[in-house]
Amino acid sequence: MTGKKRWGVTQPWLSLLVRLGMAGILIFAAIPKMQDLPASVRAVRAYRLLPEAVVPLVGNMLPFLELLLALFLILGLFTRLASIMWLAMMVGFSVGVIWVWAHGYSIDCGCFGGGGDVPEGTVNYYAHMAERVGFIVLGTYLLIFPRSKFSLDGWMNSTPYDVPQNNVPQTPEGS
Repeated sequence: MTGKKRWGVTQPWLSLLVRLGMAGILIFAAIPKMQDLPASVRAVRAYRLLPEAVVPLVGNMLPFLELLLALFLILGLFTRLASIMWLAMMVGFSVGVIWVWAHGYSIDCGCFGGGGDVPEGTVNYYAHMAERVGFIVLGTYLLIFPRSKFSLDGWMNSTPYDVPQNNVPQTPEGS
C-alpha cells in the first residue's frame, strides 16, 4: 500500500479520534461549570479582561456553548465550522492566560471548573500554555482534515448512487 493510499485510509479514522477527543475535552470542561455557574462567572471575572457588564453572561453561557460544540463534534456535524469555533475559543483562552500572566495575576483559569484568584506561586502558566498549544494543534488538524468516520457530514455529503460525470443519464446499450 502506498503512503498516499495508506493516509487516505488512516486519515478519516484519525480525524474521528481527534473529533471525539475534542468533544471529550469540552464535556469535561463544561460539566463542572454547569454544576457551579457562580464559580464559572468568578473564573471569567478573575481574568480582569472583560467589562463587568458582560462577565455574568459569558460565565453563564460558556459551559452551554462548550456542551453544544461537543455535541456537534460527537455527531460530526459541521465539523470544519466546529473546529473553527474550537480554535476561536482556544485562542481566546490563550489570550486570557497570557493577559493574566503578563499582569502578574495568580488565578485558577477555571477551564475545567473552579476558577478565581489563588495564592501567589500556585499557578503553572507554562503548563496552561502547553495545554492550549496542544488543543490548538487538535483544532488545526480537524480544520485541515474534517472528513471522518461516522459523521453526519459524511452521511449528508454521500450519494446513494454514482451520478454520471456529465449529468446525462446513461442508458443501457440497445435501448
